[in-house]
Amino acid sequence: MNRLFGSKSTAPKPTLNDAIGNIDERVSSLDIKLSKINAELSTYQQKLSKMKNGPGKNSIKQRALNLLKQRKQIEAQKQQLESQSWNMTQAQMTTENLKNTMVTVDAMKQTSKQLKKTYGKIDVDKILDMQDEMLDLIEKSNEVQDALAQSYDVPDDISESELDAELEALGDEIDFEEEIGGTVPGYLQEDNEIPQFIDEPVDKEKEKEAAT
Repeated sequence: MNRLFGSKSTAPKPTLNDAIGNIDERVSSLDIKLSKINAELSTYQQKLSKMKNGPGKNSIKQRALNLLKQRKQIEAQKQQLESQSWNMTQAQMTTENLKNTMVTVDAMKQTSKQLKKTYGKIDVDKILDMQDEMLDLIEKSNEVQDALAQSYDVPDDISESELDAELEALGDEIDFEEEIGGTVPGYLQEDNEIPQFIDEPVDKEKEKEAAT
């Protein structure tokens, strides 16, 4: 059976990269041929410019014309191969872009599933209730702080104007005391030191002398 129909090939199928590589090699070989033809044409052109009309010149001219035909054919083949290579390159780029797009889409799907699992367990109503409770606790805490900050000595009905008047009167009293302290008569001021008490008995004779 294998001899009649042949066995199934197990060789890997060529890829776009392989095809593009083969075309690039063929284009390179054509470039080499074109370089040789251009070199020969340059030689023939130099010879023709120096030769006189005759059978020899006509023979060289005919060779040059044949080379020009070959060059045009090779240039046409090269252009076709370059077009094929470009088309395959575009197809390869499109394929790679599609692969990248599929990878991105798959990653987005996986991320979406994870987000649904994570946020699907969260109850928004419970979070709102918890926020309300926190606000109530904050208000109660502020009320407690205000209550503790109240002063027990100062009446609540004292106005700011009364406090200003009292502060001004206090300044007048200080000025008045300073004036009085500066005009006290000398005989009212006590220059003598405070007497110091001693335990020794007082001598009566010295006390009489001091009295006289």
